Amino acid sequence: MHIVMFYHSLLSDWNHGTAHFLRGVVSELLSKRHDVRVYEPENGSSLRNLTAEHGTGAIEGFHAAYPGLKSELYNLETLDLDSVLDGANLVIVHERNESELVARIGQQRARGGRFKLLFHDTSHRAVTDPASMAGYDLSNYDGVLAFGNMIRHTYLKRGWASRVWVWHEAADTRMFQPAHKRQRDGDLVWIGNWGDDERNAELHEFLLGPVEALGLNARVYGVGYPENALDALAKAGVNYAGWLPNYWASDVYSRYRVTVHVPRRPYARALPGVPSIRVFEALACGIPLVSAPWEDAENLFTPGKDFLVARNGDEMKRYLRELLEDDNRARGMALHGYLTVLSRHTCAHRVDELMDICKELALGAEVSGKGFPETTTTKRLRETTNTHPYNGVDRDAFGAYPAESVVG
Repeated sequence: MHIVMFYHSLLSDWNHGTAHFLRGVVSELLSKRHDVRVYEPENGSSLRNLTAEHGTGAIEGFHAAYPGLKSELYNLETLDLDSVLDGANLVIVHERNESELVARIGQQRARGGRFKLLFHDTSHRAVTDPASMAGYDLSNYDGVLAFGNMIRHTYLKRGWASRVWVWHEAADTRMFQPAHKRQRDGDLVWIGNWGDDERNAELHEFLLGPVEALGLNARVYGVGYPENALDALAKAGVNYAGWLPNYWASDVYSRYRVTVHVPRRPYARALPGVPSIRVFEALACGIPLVSAPWEDAENLFTPGKDFLVARNGDEMKRYLRELLEDDNRARGMALHGYLTVLSRHTCAHRVDELMDICKELALGAEVSGKGFPETTTTKRLRETTNTHPYNGVDRDAFGAYPAESVVG
């Protein structure tokens, strides 16, 4: 199948978590011998900020980590959609695109385009800022991929689309997996951006406060930290390490004993059941996780077994202390969460779900992807697919636990 994807960025994950999922999905599609073309704006803010802070070496790092993945940069004013969409079977347009592009691609479909056209929404704006989402013209789209059931319900209720499928994000287990044991650098690590004042109080209660109270050796990675946030980190004794490429996360997680999840307020309050992609990725790396309040309304995980949920800062302190003092409990929970991800929350699972959606859209024979020649890149991707819970994993990361002792 010839697939064309329009996203904010494949090359940069600076303040752009969807890049993690996109990279994994494209890798899986290529491994199945689909022809995939990804287009991103040449002046996209994520790419622009990344290169401004870290230079072109950051892009070279992406290509080294993801050989075979590439992106076509475009200028909206000169973009030739007739050429770009020629021969496409499936076109996916992400919500973080300009409304003009979204409309123009829909018009191409209405003028006789033979491709199926899907809109992909991984934002909370449909619920928290519906006016901005109503500005997209989806009248010529075949449907919407929504990253949670609440988003799906909103699209249907407001009449923005007549066909909407839930397509959760997931872990790219080619990149996110338990690393071989490293020398520990500290107790706790958190990977996340400060985030537009959407979780300031929560970060103080569930991250900075417990770290300071317990005297933990902690490090934080991420971007968008204002001066007052950096001052708060320093006061709590937390080392701030800046931007972290997603392909280094496994190594970083392996150097710490526990991590936390602090959801942004819109997700915790307005979107029950929609976790941050950081949850999938941390569990895929085999690190014990304690989450601030978050309701798993869509039953993606088993709270209490895959991770712990602290209702307040005092509970966060208690759970962190327990996991740091009880290695057996920490390893058992880490293994349970890891196996949950591998059983149903990988990018390979999401590509299978996408292929089922394509069949519903009457894309039949094209779904196999086997009509495209196998290249060196696709052969390597196919051969490195992680299909077994212990394939390539250092069991010492979890101790000597058999799977049946912790998964029930």
